[in-house]
Amino acid sequence: MDYPELAARTRRFSHGAPRAVTVADDGSRVVFLRSAGPQDPADALWLLDVASGEERLVAEPTALLGDDATAGDLPAAERALRERLRLSAGGIGSYATDPAARVAVFTLAGRLFRADLVHGDVVEVTTAGPAIDPRPDPTGQRLAYVADTGATTRRGELRVIDPDGTDTMLAGEDSGVTWGMAEHIAAEEFHRFRGYWWAPDGRSILAARVDESRLTRWHLHDPADPTSPPTSVAYPVAGGPNAEVSLHLLDLDGGWVDVHWDRETYPYLVAVDWVDGGPLITVLRRSQQHGLVLAVDPRTGETQVHAELADPRWVDPIPGTPAHLPDGRVLVGGELAHDGYDARCLFADGTLLTPPSLYVRRVVGRLAAGGGPADLVVEASDGEPSQRHLFRVRTVIGGGVDARRLTQDEGWHTAAVGGDVLVVGYASLDHPGVRWTVRRGDVEVAALRSYAADPPYAPRPALERVTDRQLPAAVLYPGNHVAGRRLPVLLDVYGGPGHQEVVAARAAWLERQWWADAGFAVVTVDNRGTPGVTPSFEKVIHRRVADVVLADQLDALTALAGKHPDLDLGRVAVRGWSFGGWLAALAVLRHPERFRCGIAGAPVTDWALYDTAYSERFLGLPDEGTDVYSHHNLVELAAEPPVRADDLRPLLLVHGLADDNVVAAHTLRLSAALLATGRPHAVLPLTGATHMAAGGTAERLLRLELDFLRTHL
Repeated sequence: MDYPELAARTRRFSHGAPRAVTVADDGSRVVFLRSAGPQDPADALWLLDVASGEERLVAEPTALLGDDATAGDLPAAERALRERLRLSAGGIGSYATDPAARVAVFTLAGRLFRADLVHGDVVEVTTAGPAIDPRPDPTGQRLAYVADTGATTRRGELRVIDPDGTDTMLAGEDSGVTWGMAEHIAAEEFHRFRGYWWAPDGRSILAARVDESRLTRWHLHDPADPTSPPTSVAYPVAGGPNAEVSLHLLDLDGGWVDVHWDRETYPYLVAVDWVDGGPLITVLRRSQQHGLVLAVDPRTGETQVHAELADPRWVDPIPGTPAHLPDGRVLVGGELAHDGYDARCLFADGTLLTPPSLYVRRVVGRLAAGGGPADLVVEASDGEPSQRHLFRVRTVIGGGVDARRLTQDEGWHTAAVGGDVLVVGYASLDHPGVRWTVRRGDVEVAALRSYAADPPYAPRPALERVTDRQLPAAVLYPGNHVAGRRLPVLLDVYGGPGHQEVVAARAAWLERQWWADAGFAVVTVDNRGTPGVTPSFEKVIHRRVADVVLADQLDALTALAGKHPDLDLGRVAVRGWSFGGWLAALAVLRHPERFRCGIAGAPVTDWALYDTAYSERFLGLPDEGTDVYSHHNLVELAAEPPVRADDLRPLLLVHGLADDNVVAAHTLRLSAALLATGRPHAVLPLTGATHMAAGGTAERLLRLELDFLRTHL
């Protein structure tokens, strides 16, 4: 079996690997998802008892569903949520537990299940309609869920199930209003995937009300099935209206308190935390250049400003913040940009907690510290953006800045924490997949088994920093490469904000090794605008994304060729997906003298046709900068007549027809402009495919892409 087919069948070697790890707040249990083997797509719910080190299967999808339904029968709202999460796993997609991890709840095909993690019983819970995003209250007695459209339910009803099975609607409306769900912008651009939060005592719920009635309605249709009606989606297009989002405290006995803040000035609700004390929320202006961290009084709904977030480019809150510390102070993520500092740090009521040398990426949680206050566990980089490590940060008042690195091996680390137990996931260039270990104190007490297939490659990319900007870059050669043999170059790009490609994890290089073994030197560059270096490195792209990103890619190519003489810069191709698809097409159209051909998958060809928060964060409002949007518009660029015959470089455009994020109109409009100016290109429509191109589609595309490059390079 060749690599593309093997990667498709194993979901890029992730089937059978643990994921979605949760630790009980006393450290007694570790809960996670994992399928039964390397080609089993259906994830099951598992539990590890920390004291004994034994794993136990809690819930298996096939056993629960029987012959009545399949895991593919997902409610429409659940499909949309999984698309926002970039979750292509089958079976149990996600679950939620109470803090003690005594109860877990999850859905399968819209049906709700409750698992007793102490005794092992799993029961189906009768619901009024198809269920999504179920969550137990902190006591484990009641369950809440959001109903999708059913025989007796409307989309976006927030409902609560009592211990006796009574299913009560807490809130619900018609006319494009939902309760308890994250709107498109919150999930896609701010990574807030939920829309309701239980009070710590389990007696009330903080819920988001989302009114999408003002939004533009877009109609998506897959022409491969002419009998199916179009799907209508409310899309917040750049420069247009956003959904109206408000927060409300709902008592289980019917009481209701509105949360008050200036929603006209601060329309984006980007983060909510309600674990200790009262709720904390982060709200941003539409420009995203100013934000507030607010404490909510759960009795009155009034809010108090705890911190202000400001940046003339854009504010970028740290995941895991805001949060209450055990001593009552509020943890906030921000940037240190004075006295020569250029750092992404944590603060407690304005006091710096992390050293300026760290680039803090995420707050994992609290780790018990003997008899003193719990420490924080954070994921951060320390001078090397290709690596992510875990740090233990002290929070004691007067303790100064104290961050101790917990992981020593080079690689990419993640974690989950509860009590005095830390579960560490570790990826590296030295082994396949992610290895999960369970630590209590400094002792490894268990490991989560993986049944994932071993990939056929062990890539060893040359990771480097190039140019005066110290751009992270990598070169990958064929396994049988002989020095002195010149190779065509494949620039494999993403380059967009919020994502890195040059990382010290083997999974990032498996597909690239297949490309290299096909006869290419594969080059990958993280240009300015990508995370992990410094805030200024990230934000220099503000309102000039195209110029900065493309210049960095070109300069890095030149610098790498100086170090690697086998790179033939007379034969360069470029490929990318999503932002990388836009960048690939931009490279070919702007610099045909450098790029011989390109592959653009799901490209954003017109940023005025993309969503509000993303486009406006980096380019500003369309009405305030039409020239900026025009400068980044591939359709307008393609419409310019070519000056020389050498400017006619071929493009392969690939797009899923069911993409609700970057809609297929982007590619179709670019194709029309290319056709009008006689520019060579081909369009490959993917029937039924979304932005993820999941289910093996992306992997099986590889051979077609290879044929295209061999033809034109």
